Amino acid sequence: MLRIIKTGFLGLSGLALIVLAVVLARAVLEAPAVADPAPMIAKAADYDVVIKRDNWGVPHIFGKRDADVAFGLGFAHSEDDFATIQEVAIATRGELASVKGQKAAITDYLVNLMGVWATVDARYESDLSPEVRRVIEAYADGVNYYAALHPDEAALSFLPLTGKDVAAGFVFKSPFFYGLDKVLIAVFEGRIGKAGGLSKEGVDAFLPTEEPHPIGSNGVAVSPARSADGATRLLVNSHQPFTGPVAWYEAVLESEEGWHVAGGFFPGSPFMLHGHNANLGWANTVNEPDLIDVYRLTVNPDNEDQYLLDGEWREFEKSTARIRVDLWGPFWWTVGREVLRSEHGPVLKTEKGAFAVRYAGIGEIRQVEQYYALDKATQLGEWIEAMKLQALPSINYLYADRQGNIAYVYNAQFPDRKEGPDWSGVLPGDDSSLIWNDYLPFDKVPMIVNPNSGYVFNANNTPFRATAANDNLKAENFSDTLGIQSDMTNRALRLEETYGTDESISGAEFRRYKYDVSYSDHSQMAKIIEEVLAADPADDADLEEAQAILRAWDRVADVRSRGAALAVLTAEPVVMAGIRGQTPPDPMDTLRTAMTRLKTHFGRLDPEWGEVNRFRRGPVDLPVDGAPDVLRAIYGTREEDGTLTAHGGDTLIMFVEWDKAGKLSSESAHQYGSATLDTASPHYADQAPLFVGRRTKPVLFTADDLEEHVAESYRPGERTQTR
Repeated sequence: MLRIIKTGFLGLSGLALIVLAVVLARAVLEAPAVADPAPMIAKAADYDVVIKRDNWGVPHIFGKRDADVAFGLGFAHSEDDFATIQEVAIATRGELASVKGQKAAITDYLVNLMGVWATVDARYESDLSPEVRRVIEAYADGVNYYAALHPDEAALSFLPLTGKDVAAGFVFKSPFFYGLDKVLIAVFEGRIGKAGGLSKEGVDAFLPTEEPHPIGSNGVAVSPARSADGATRLLVNSHQPFTGPVAWYEAVLESEEGWHVAGGFFPGSPFMLHGHNANLGWANTVNEPDLIDVYRLTVNPDNEDQYLLDGEWREFEKSTARIRVDLWGPFWWTVGREVLRSEHGPVLKTEKGAFAVRYAGIGEIRQVEQYYALDKATQLGEWIEAMKLQALPSINYLYADRQGNIAYVYNAQFPDRKEGPDWSGVLPGDDSSLIWNDYLPFDKVPMIVNPNSGYVFNANNTPFRATAANDNLKAENFSDTLGIQSDMTNRALRLEETYGTDESISGAEFRRYKYDVSYSDHSQMAKIIEEVLAADPADDADLEEAQAILRAWDRVADVRSRGAALAVLTAEPVVMAGIRGQTPPDPMDTLRTAMTRLKTHFGRLDPEWGEVNRFRRGPVDLPVDGAPDVLRAIYGTREEDGTLTAHGGDTLIMFVEWDKAGKLSSESAHQYGSATLDTASPHYADQAPLFVGRRTKPVLFTADDLEEHVAESYRPGERTQTR
């Protein structure tokens, strides 16, 4: 018997060794070729650019041509955050699982399902101008040059980055801002509601993280008609995660061809996405109109490769996604997954049936074209012409310029749908008349230009409350087929209650209102607290104490508040569940959880908010005011010691102003600093005290402004000083 056991064991061991040998052989055979760095280093000679870093480490990039500046930005951003730029490109190629393992396979599958590279390969030459291609290719060359000089930082499969990679990043990411990734995952997982609605619960598919991305952003523009001193002012205040693929990077670009901008850039983006140039600027906030349609397909019971459309069986377009999954050490395994498309768009076969998805931005590659045009616009008319390209599938725009013009655009590629069907539910997939092919023209998009009130705002709320009541757009003037949102956030309510009630706003007031940390009487927070206060405490002394704390709370989340901790920990799970499409928990349950947490870790139900709410970065550990869905937005990760560590919300904040004479000035603050990953850099967390203290630094927009504040000046590859 023992000999049989030994023989069996040896047999299994031999089989394991064979499997291991196969895996090893396959890994060796499929290993990506290592790119030769010499051509990437030689390519740098094509560009003439100087990088000047100011006292805060912010790069100011000067070049003769736009392409020179783009090359310099690619290099400078790589110095500060090469790992994220690289990871973004790997994800966009559908290769993230090769470095992140199985959890990233969904990202790779979505790249294939959305046809990202089919779109790029088919339209790169035809749809993008030579000027834009030169810029994005130059940016890629700048990243490649950095990687070639630092080969220990580059993954084997990464180099070289190309202009197509840059364009593909926009193709892939843009629809995620209105929630396409979550809808696709919801369909795939069978989370289709009783009324046909789709849950947006779940992780973000683009570079999945442990913490869901913060939900929010603020933007405000005030014209001379509403300012106390005749100035025009713009607040740029997007709410993003503090690190990762959609974390802001600050830079100033200036070319002799007229590309001169200051503001926020994402890893992998050569273009200023929001901020300002000499003459105008804009802020972005996320909007969520209904830009996605889901169709239930009828599959041929005799042939699973066919679906019914207009009474005829049609063949699915079929391909295979080859997804390489990192196993351990040097080993990976490539799996094949079927990718289907119908006349409608991508198809997912699930346990609940086969569903096709059609969405705004499908097959679109011109996002880079539009951002370049926006960056280079010099006045309102040119900016509007850039917006008319309609290559960006969503996102609100708050605009201001030196002439005193202001505007709000609820931007979207609105599908040109026919009236009648319920487009918010799951549609029948056998009727081709429900497959839209065009978008509404730009003049049908909700927008407000130069309202009499002198101000416009958005905080991820309905476009029908964007200014004073008399100037607001009317919902009845827009078709239900557009699926325009009707909700109000607390931040939007507070914008109405601050900027909206002050008819003569000074520069100091403009800044103070942005840092408001209050919850409106009409907010969801107020309603949740009212529900908790209405409960009968019976003989529960702790509950009675908690109610007394909440009753006395003034709904202000500053660092010294004694009620904010209990209120935020109670309400936040309820509010966020609703936003994500989950069934919200009972507030009494979240209250008791909050009570236990505070008692356990702080010994009381009413610790100061700043004791709980912390801002941490390297050696920096500071109390921070703000909370979810206040204008001073802070979203925290729950730590084992009972505290919260801020991980998103307010990030790059900009106050932009053109005075009565049209002279530009702007100030900014980044939550961390320019050195995103370099813990040894003095700029790893040097802006954190500014950020926490509600202070800003000047944006040194011109060469003259910068002259006395240059800490380093160098050409890419010639840096001699350590920041």
